[in-house]
Amino acid sequence: MAIRSSNDPDWNLEKCCESVEYVFMALYLFYIVANFVLWNSIFIKPMKLVAVFVHEMGHATACWITGGKVNKIEVYDNEGGVTEFQGGCRVLVIPAGYVGGAFWGGFLVAMSGNRIGSTVSAGVFVLANIVTLFYSPNSTLVKVSVFFIIVTGIFMFLDWYVYDPILQYVTLYYGVTIGFFSVYDIYDDLITRTVEGSDAHACHQLIPCCFPRCVGVQFIIVALAFQALGLYFALLWLVEDNE
Repeated sequence: MAIRSSNDPDWNLEKCCESVEYVFMALYLFYIVANFVLWNSIFIKPMKLVAVFVHEMGHATACWITGGKVNKIEVYDNEGGVTEFQGGCRVLVIPAGYVGGAFWGGFLVAMSGNRIGSTVSAGVFVLANIVTLFYSPNSTLVKVSVFFIIVTGIFMFLDWYVYDPILQYVTLYYGVTIGFFSVYDIYDDLITRTVEGSDAHACHQLIPCCFPRCVGVQFIIVALAFQALGLYFALLWLVEDNE
């Protein structure tokens, strides 16, 4: 029988769960339920807009990675957005919006399992908001970016100098909301209906055999998988910290 070294991660989560992990999972479920109940209220509006921002940054990041040039990033008050770019690999850039939003949602959930991780991910989030201000953002995106730069910066300060683990819980909320906004967006735009000009429609134009609803099903499976992986790694990190 293999014996796990004290330095090896508890991949099977054999030592889960204690009070810290239960609180974390309870908050995860609470955030999902609260978002569902308040989804169409003004309270969730800023987070929905930042989720659109993350979606557009997914396109922009894929464009930069594949050698393209981003001209403009915009987010609209009606929860839509657009990224204008030149060059890059369109086959990768187009799906990077939905997939990118799902990835970053899962990433933020995973990093919220540790204080250093939540600080690093919050810093990356702030940096992404700062970067987008240099790419001709419209007024709505400027307001969203400045708001979340300030709010996230305040929570980072409070966590390190006033109370811990407030930033982990804030990062978890960001991850849950952004991740499930991607799931909802995929379901609403790609599966229940086919929106002309959507990312899946653009994929279909590039690759005719990829029908929009088929692409939507693939995207939603990936989005849910990222959330599941994020929760798993967060719990893994929490268990290791408790040891």
